Amino acid sequence: MARHELQERSNWQTESGPGGKAGKAEQNLYSVFREAFRGTDYIISDHPTNLKHLYENVQLSPETLAQIYNPDEETMRHAQSRGWGISPDFAITNIKTGKILFGEIKRQDGWVEGKDPSAGRGNAHERMCKLFTPGLLHAYRKIGGITDPNILPFWVVLEGDITRDPKRNREIAFWFDGYEKNYFMWRPGMGGQPLVDHFYKYLCKALD
Repeated sequence: MARHELQERSNWQTESGPGGKAGKAEQNLYSVFREAFRGTDYIISDHPTNLKHLYENVQLSPETLAQIYNPDEETMRHAQSRGWGISPDFAITNIKTGKILFGEIKRQDGWVEGKDPSAGRGNAHERMCKLFTPGLLHAYRKIGGITDPNILPFWVVLEGDITRDPKRNREIAFWFDGYEKNYFMWRPGMGGQPLVDHFYKYLCKALD
């Protein structure tokens, strides 16, 4: 669905009212997008399993194998039964093209009014740095089908006080230099519409 078509739809937040569905979904990304995607070519999945077994068949060199623990086949199979890979928090799929945008939600405290700078010492945001590694970037592009070099094959949505932390905002902006479209600061009180607008304005074209 094109952006202008989305704008022609009734504002689902307004229709639901402050105490209705939209109010309850305000800080729930899944509910926001499930409602926003009704009647469109997009769907959102909670913890997709596309990358669940990502690491299991990685071939190591003979030199490495000679220096590490190598369990028997049955033990290895049991150890891998839950999957040696990763589980993104969500995925947005264009059902017509089959392309997938994988996503992470990072909620973290931060330094804001009335708090000390130490309030922003959490590291939830740092765990998203694995997404920038060559191996994961390649896998995300291959599995998700997003080949546009101007867009990363993932989207990070940050929540909580970190979204207003003066240090963390600068830090994350630096990390995403040139790829600012691939993260969104979902600040308190914003509601769901800015989140949906960001997707349609900057990211949905990569799924065409």
